[in-house]
Amino acid sequence: MKRYIGLLLVVSVLRFSVNAQDSRQSDLRVANEQLATLLQMIHFAYVDTVSLAPLVEKSAIEMLKQLDPHSAYIPARDVDRANEQLQGNFDGIGVSFQIVKDTITVVEAIADGPSEKLGIQGGDKIVVIDGINCTGDSANQDFVFRHLRGKKGTIVTVRIIRAGVAQPMDFKIVRDKIPIYSVETYFMENNHVGYVMIDRFSRNTGEEFRKALIDLKSQGATSLILDLRGNGGGYMDQAVVLVSEFLPKGKMVVYMEGKAQPRQNSLSEGGGVFEKGKVLVMIDEGSASASEIVSGALQDNDRAIIMGRRSFGKGLVQRPLKTPDGSEVRLTIARYYTPSGRFIQKPYNDGLQNYYSDIMNRYRHGEMLHPDSVQLPDSLKYHTTQNRTVYGGGGIMPDVFTPIDTNKISDYYVDLRRTGVLNNFVMDFLNTDRTKLLKQYPDFQAFNKGFTIDATLQQRFETFSDKAGVKRNHVRKSNAEQLMSKLFDEMKKDTTLNDAKTYSDYVSKALWDESKMKQYLQDLSVKEDQEQARLQKTSDEYILLQLKALIARNLYGYKYYFQTIKSIDNAYQQAVQTIENDRLFKQNKITY
Repeated sequence: MKRYIGLLLVVSVLRFSVNAQDSRQSDLRVANEQLATLLQMIHFAYVDTVSLAPLVEKSAIEMLKQLDPHSAYIPARDVDRANEQLQGNFDGIGVSFQIVKDTITVVEAIADGPSEKLGIQGGDKIVVIDGINCTGDSANQDFVFRHLRGKKGTIVTVRIIRAGVAQPMDFKIVRDKIPIYSVETYFMENNHVGYVMIDRFSRNTGEEFRKALIDLKSQGATSLILDLRGNGGGYMDQAVVLVSEFLPKGKMVVYMEGKAQPRQNSLSEGGGVFEKGKVLVMIDEGSASASEIVSGALQDNDRAIIMGRRSFGKGLVQRPLKTPDGSEVRLTIARYYTPSGRFIQKPYNDGLQNYYSDIMNRYRHGEMLHPDSVQLPDSLKYHTTQNRTVYGGGGIMPDVFTPIDTNKISDYYVDLRRTGVLNNFVMDFLNTDRTKLLKQYPDFQAFNKGFTIDATLQQRFETFSDKAGVKRNHVRKSNAEQLMSKLFDEMKKDTTLNDAKTYSDYVSKALWDESKMKQYLQDLSVKEDQEQARLQKTSDEYILLQLKALIARNLYGYKYYFQTIKSIDNAYQQAVQTIENDRLFKQNKITY
């Protein structure tokens, strides 16, 4: 009983109330007694025998939800998996996989991992794990995690079917530490502009980033594009390490403080690899937490141009705290502030649903297309080291706005992504053509230069998607009569024309000549059809490039996906053009 009560009242074991006032001590004592009494009532008097552990777990989850959107309770059974992405490694066999047609299919054997060393390769199908059939209903992500992951040094046996090999192949794999890289990819855009994409801030991010910078500088990089789009954050200290690669020693990076957390300043460490050179940071509405610390610090210190859209707006710091049964509470202990004093946490007083609907509301309000839709009061105004004006509030506002590109996202593309048809087709294609492609294109450079999705392969893809139930959307044709019908519907809403009963009646009252109206609408319909055809063509090109990028990822590794897709990424192309030009850097007094 004491263990359950201690789990529910995790706040009471944190011992943050040592110096609290008497009234707060009294509140804590009363709450302890009340909750302990409730548990005893349920235990002794409830009509049925119930397990208290699930009740306590649900209570802890709901209790923390009342504090803020980012305080959270993680049950003991989920702690290891929740921490994997941040720790930067896990124990397992070292493969990335995908479920294709109810079968576990290897996408990539991680370099130097136990599976790669044994010869397991992309395209292999895992059909049996430790004697247990794992096709059909058994082929799901949870099953794979439970059976393939395990402590380093333990053994798992798998049976694999490989295209072109008649008999199944059995492997005995000794599990090992498998790295999870946070630097998704890096490369030289040209002979002087380097690019690095980071998808999270894990325990090893600073070290990975430094290695990437050293490599890029050895290739001649004098300018750098740092891509933090969609990066939801992670460890704060790794954000400080990353910023230190750009700033001289002793510059403010971030500071935090809270009720039980005295102000703590984090300063740049000095000795950075890229203290000189132009820097541009890409952010969007998915950039949060540590990503915002980096972009805010570089913006406030006038060290980089920030490009993109307003970031997520998370300015709260969580600390992981263990409970007696091994569960974990990630409790908000402080607020963090950028060097200029900005607190960028967006409001959350209206509840969790409204908080997480904020991004959708930005779409509705037009913020993703027009930066002027964001209203920033003078009370949120701050200044950088060069006295540039920046704003606090919900997120980091970029120096250069990049609208979201909706032209590529047709209904057809959305359906393909939603149903997994793109990935499934690529795996199906490589199941038969992998060996031939690798022989023809032994490395990514040869593939990227020589491989195209020709008409035959495009038709093969459309046939595949058709069979999967995703039909290609053909351009919808409109005509003047349809448009006039819509116009008449709108006209009927006009109270000043309530007595208009026909098109002619409306046209005469509106002082239009009916033939001119028809011609106008006919011209409008032609323009609509042309625009739809243009959008469809753009979306088709994007889909085909996505296919090429997914094939590259499966053949040569995850890091080559973006190197393939970048040619049609408008935001990336804008970033390259901006960093190649000194105008904005000089205009904003950016140090480089």
